[in-house]
Amino acid sequence: MQVTQIASIVNEVNAEMTGTEAVENIDLNNVVEVGSEIIESGAQRLDNYVRSLIDHIGKVVFVNRPYTGSTPSVMMDSWEYGAILEKIQYEGVPEAEENDTWNLQDGVSYDPNVFHKPTVSAKFYSDRRTFDVPMSFAHRQVKSAFSNAPQVQAFFSMIETAISNGQTVKMDGLVNLTIANAIATAYNNRVAHPASYYPLVTMYVNDTGDSTVNSSNALVKPEFIRYASVTMRKVASRLKKFSTVFNIGGKYRHTPKDRLNIILHSDFTAVAEAYLYSDTFHQEYVKLPLADEVAFWQGSGDTFAFSDTSKIIVTPTGTNDAVTVSNIVGIFFDRDALGVTNMDRRVTSDYNAKGEFTNNWYKFDAGYFNDFNENIAVFTLN
Repeated sequence: MQVTQIASIVNEVNAEMTGTEAVENIDLNNVVEVGSEIIESGAQRLDNYVRSLIDHIGKVVFVNRPYTGSTPSVMMDSWEYGAILEKIQYEGVPEAEENDTWNLQDGVSYDPNVFHKPTVSAKFYSDRRTFDVPMSFAHRQVKSAFSNAPQVQAFFSMIETAISNGQTVKMDGLVNLTIANAIATAYNNRVAHPASYYPLVTMYVNDTGDSTVNSSNALVKPEFIRYASVTMRKVASRLKKFSTVFNIGGKYRHTPKDRLNIILHSDFTAVAEAYLYSDTFHQEYVKLPLADEVAFWQGSGDTFAFSDTSKIIVTPTGTNDAVTVSNIVGIFFDRDALGVTNMDRRVTSDYNAKGEFTNNWYKFDAGYFNDFNENIAVFTLN
């Protein structure tokens, strides 16, 4: 199992999320894994202890989704043993043949013993990303600064809370980057796979001829907000259908309502509520789908301006060039399209008897994945 150190990345994410640095390019090749059709050999598939034991598959997921017709937490489960997540899927749709029941001919043999092999493939996710936060605790030396033991305990509790908060911010940032990788990849493939990318302003101008609307003023135009809301409702409905058009891999997929995760920019939902719901009698006709909200996709900037909070600058996994996507207002995705797996937060300690202090390492491991064989739709004001 290949474990990649990402301390420098999470520190950069931390700075962008807290507004101390501007949003800049982050290379996601070392963060988000997109899976491989085969398990590569080599040292990266050995354990990280004696480095001679071969990693075992820790979990197998079957893409088995009954079709009956026509979130967003991205945290998924963990497992203790094994390193690899294997995702097995049936390729395509079985083809139909003529039904011989209604085509019987005298003297013709109908062979029932023909073997029909299923077409199955697998993807493997095995990488982990890791960082730790070191902190030394010296109880004896700090006692002189406090009046009693509860005060000392409260002091160290404060430090641990700060460490926990920092880890949570970093974890949230890595989740955001997992989503940003999917957005940037959909944007890069917008010509070949247009059903996964919706430039709402361009669509509105083309459909209505109203050239007064642009990405700068779209959020104060009620007619555009109504158009955007209707478009999103249409896409949510279309994702339920068995189709190959909403995923970059061209696989047969459908995303029922209970599997659809929707994340919208909070500025967009705010204006929708203000401009649409407040003066619309039949809200159900224009209301946005139920969604989670984010205040920014990658970073807040120093003023939480929409131009900063709606923008990502990343180098998507599998590419070498930075991609800037602006005016992002939402993403729809199947819950299997992206996520965070096998998260492990723990603390290890070592007491130094000579100096009488304890070193603690607050460790964090997790796997971050995108699967572009699953449905994804991105919406922008471009």
